[in-house]
Amino acid sequence: MSVPLVIGLHHVQVSCPAGSEDALRGFYRDVLGMSEVPKPPVLAARGGVWFRSGGCEIHCGVEDGFTPARKAHPGIAVSDVDALAQRVADAGLPVRWDDALPGVRRFHTEDPVGNRIELQQAAG
Repeated sequence: MSVPLVIGLHHVQVSCPAGSEDALRGFYRDVLGMSEVPKPPVLAARGGVWFRSGGCEIHCGVEDGFTPARKAHPGIAVSDVDALAQRVADAGLPVRWDDALPGVRRFHTEDPVGNRIELQQAAG
């Protein structure tokens, strides 16, 4: 195969409970600095909220019987991991640094509904 069929990642969807959209805006928009993306009307009727920054999209979709993802997670590349860690801490959310990947500075936190989120930057 000479031409790759997969050319990139469009979005990651994380689940959320109904009615959590404002709390999610407080994290993804206000803390992480992502912009809210209007959902198409047919999808907006289902609830949830979408966010974008650069080429990264996170779709928060309402799931009946919601259980937060504790292991599976989006890994989000950031331009200043230390500044973002401070913003996350200032918002009262956990910042758990992880140095297991050589050449990467990263930490894990949770969004307001308990989904694991990784924020990372190449070291150096």
